[in-house]
Amino acid sequence: MTSTIVLQTLASGVLIGLIYALVAVGLTLIFGVMDIVNFSHGEFLMLGMYGAFWMYALWSFDPMWSLPITAVGLFVVGAAVYRLVIKRIIGAPSLAQVFTTFGLMILLRGIAQFLWKPDFRMIDRTSVSGQVSLLGLQLGLPQVVAGAGAVLTTVAVYLFLVRTRAGAALEATAADREAAQLMGIDSQRMFTLAWGMGAACAGVAGALLATFFPIFPEVGANFVLIAFVVVNLGGFGSVAGAFWAGILVGIVEVMGGLLLGPQFKTAIVLALFLAMLVWRPQGLLGKA
Repeated sequence: MTSTIVLQTLASGVLIGLIYALVAVGLTLIFGVMDIVNFSHGEFLMLGMYGAFWMYALWSFDPMWSLPITAVGLFVVGAAVYRLVIKRIIGAPSLAQVFTTFGLMILLRGIAQFLWKPDFRMIDRTSVSGQVSLLGLQLGLPQVVAGAGAVLTTVAVYLFLVRTRAGAALEATAADREAAQLMGIDSQRMFTLAWGMGAACAGVAGALLATFFPIFPEVGANFVLIAFVVVNLGGFGSVAGAFWAGILVGIVEVMGGLLLGPQFKTAIVLALFLAMLVWRPQGLLGKA
């Protein structure tokens, strides 16, 4: 094994880790504000991929140009899902919340299978197709652009939370819902915003993935399981934790696949997850 192969593998791990981080940011945002585990989060990513695909197939919109439309569309979908479904289970037993989001996952997946069939679809050529040479490494340009897009989106979400009044209101609601309401913060608006932003993050990740990953109704399952691991490693509710944990998981996954074989890469990530649960249950940047 040469150093070039190791560096190439590390770079691939960082790039896929950034995508995991972006998916996990939306998931941890919703959990941090509402204490609800959203099992349907992967299906928002799937809708983002189909949105990018159909805008390309019907109107020749490149996924990079249609990305803002996808993000806004998924924000609206996420906000609507909260208003129509999730709002009704606020305060319900946690088991009811789990079954509701799980049922929503099955529903969205079934709708996608009905509308678009279980066929695998690909976007043949986009404005970011091809390869790029970076520090002597050969990397896929779609993966590099997706990684850069994930970084920019995660930083934008972080700055929104720490630099704006709406972000401060979200943080206050996450810290203490009752106290935030006494301060005049409308918790329902914050919950709607959290679901909209969480779905928009998944939509952006979906549009970026659509440039190089197959699109099919169950595609979200490939990412949401890892996203749950990332959220736990980083600390539930921590955007910064999800970012760094995503990169760590990506590197561990691809390096584990290189050293032990591709069949073990997911098992290695899950072993890391279990070790973290024993050593630090609140995650790397989570609060005890």
